[in-house]
Amino acid sequence: MTGVKRGARSFAGSADQPAIVVEGLSKRFERRTAFEDVSFEVGRGEVFGFLGPNGAGKTTIVRTLGTLLAPSTGWATVAGVPLLPENGVVIRERISIMPESPGLYLRLTVSENLECFAGLYQLDDVTQRVARALRAVNLLDRAGDLCSALSKGLRQRVALARALLNEPEVLFLDEPTSGLDPVASREVHGLITSLRERGVTIFLTTHRLDEAERLCDRVAILNTTLRLIGRPDELREKLFRQSLEVRTREPLADAARLFEGRAAVEGWRELSPGVYALAVSNHDLAAPDVVRALVAAGVDVLSIAESRHSLEDVYLELIDEDVEARRR
Repeated sequence: MTGVKRGARSFAGSADQPAIVVEGLSKRFERRTAFEDVSFEVGRGEVFGFLGPNGAGKTTIVRTLGTLLAPSTGWATVAGVPLLPENGVVIRERISIMPESPGLYLRLTVSENLECFAGLYQLDDVTQRVARALRAVNLLDRAGDLCSALSKGLRQRVALARALLNEPEVLFLDEPTSGLDPVASREVHGLITSLRERGVTIFLTTHRLDEAERLCDRVAILNTTLRLIGRPDELREKLFRQSLEVRTREPLADAARLFEGRAAVEGWRELSPGVYALAVSNHDLAAPDVVRALVAAGVDVLSIAESRHSLEDVYLELIDEDVEARRR
């Protein structure tokens, strides 16, 4: 494990220590670099989202932090344990990984699948662990069902129950709602929320940006290198100016006179007849002043609202920047 710093953290994790610490981590294969010089921390009990296009290195990072691959350079601690070859077993005792594909034995029942995996992990008190895991994902009443008879959504819940068997401190979820319908996805979201409430740290990779915005305390956007990291609202503020959208019953005869020079208004443009976008430095200052000016001018105002960029806007802005940079 070239370049890995030894003894970075003690094994005794505590509530005030991060669940994951990554410093300058890279993974290179013979002909390509999966990810390069990545650094971040994940707090205990946090839902941390990892976003990026196909081939960005998300799954490789999960496999690296999960001790399935050795990093090329850099160092990390996972659940308070240094990411070293000799610590692989200790780390795996404290974490679980739920891959995109459930990987269940379809000819076994739900409980038989979990008992099988509990045996492979040499866990004690198997019956009680299986019951607790099934109860956590609301599948106790389906314990005797063959996995082949379950829907894809239910199989995902069984896979999540399997990941909970060892009561992990850190749970890696790799595209947990991939291919699920909205109802099944909502159920998985509810399970993730309940795990966070129980104090489980969740490392979530996903292509569904609405999912990340709904579930994650912070997100990181990866495209081989780490592009941005922070709360979704912080990322929006970093990349986009604040703006207001004003809708009037009739197009304004002299929009410049009404908008220019108003408190905190830095610019404006007409989006369509009667619809105007105002760039502002402060919504709370700009909105009342603009409304007063419009009302005083006898304008029928239909609405005035803050224009909010989504996490998808942030993501696409960064990925588009990378595409443009590669063309130069």
